[in-house]
Amino acid sequence: MSGSEIIGSIGVALLLIAFFMNSFGMMASDSHAYQAMNAVGAAISCYASYLIGFAPFVVLEAIWCAAAIAAMLRGLR
Repeated sequence: MSGSEIIGSIGVALLLIAFFMNSFGMMASDSHAYQAMNAVGAAISCYASYLIGFAPFVVLEAIWCAAAIAAMLRGLR
């Protein structure tokens, strides 16, 4: 497994864990932990997509990360 695959797998794992925990009522979608897991997972996945040169997922994950950060900041008000 290459470095970019390991990095991408870690990012996707964080996203899926957050999704699973939210889907089964273990974590609220408006919690800081959920949004942080989404932001970090998306940022890591974005970086991995950049490493392999797959622009569509760089854009997708960058927007996902920005949306999670915006939700966290909105929750701080």
